[in-house]
Amino acid sequence: MSKKSRSAAPAAADEDALAATGESSEAGTEADTATPAPGRRHGGRYIYDELRQRILTLKLKPGEPLDEVSLAEQFGLSRSPVRDALARLVSEGLVTSLPNRTTLVTPFEVAEFPSYVAALDLIQRAVTRLAAQNRVEADLIRIRKTNERYLAAITAGDFQAMTELNKEFHLVIAQAARNPYFLAYYERLLGEGQRLLHLHFDFLVRGSPASRLGRDHDEIIEAIEQRDADRAEQAAHEHTMLFQRRFLEFLQQNMTAQIAIAPR
Repeated sequence: MSKKSRSAAPAAADEDALAATGESSEAGTEADTATPAPGRRHGGRYIYDELRQRILTLKLKPGEPLDEVSLAEQFGLSRSPVRDALARLVSEGLVTSLPNRTTLVTPFEVAEFPSYVAALDLIQRAVTRLAAQNRVEADLIRIRKTNERYLAAITAGDFQAMTELNKEFHLVIAQAARNPYFLAYYERLLGEGQRLLHLHFDFLVRGSPASRLGRDHDEIIEAIEQRDADRAEQAAHEHTMLFQRRFLEFLQQNMTAQIAIAPR
């Protein structure tokens, strides 16, 4: 990461919570802004939000190159705020910077899915178990309220909000675990999961009515509320396995060779 990217990190830190929910701030700092193209919002934060959404919804495909000059022209800005936005996305694992200075959307290979699930299962079990042991009443209130918003997004058919709120739900649990070492890595895994959800969302909706999708978190919440660490860990494991089964069923019903995982 460049010195400029590191200097931008403190300014971005206060907005991390907004990034988890997909909300955006109203404007960037003066350092982030330049003369915008007519009719466009401006600022490094807007570039970050826009690129992040395109990556998570697969409008920018895994493996697709990201050119600073082209993006600067597209957003009507200088290269500096574009570079800062890309650096932040690199830190989240959504963008990869290669040794030859090429920047691209982080690829995802189907062959890596078992390794991804193994990592997700391990950390999800750990944070959920710790949350059951360490949560306070305020944590439980936040967990329930986030899940209510998640259910509302399902009912409304707002998939973008659903994936953001699913991620926020699990991050609130991780915060209740009171172990900051888990948090950053867990957030990266959940971000990767958002891309996978978008990949097979139509299949997911056809196979699971909204009422069923909305019950996915109930067992986890109840175990955390009762401070039952063993049950919470088991519920988290079953939740990960459910995600795995749904994705593998999707692959079985859709020829893997036809899935646009990365540009050829």
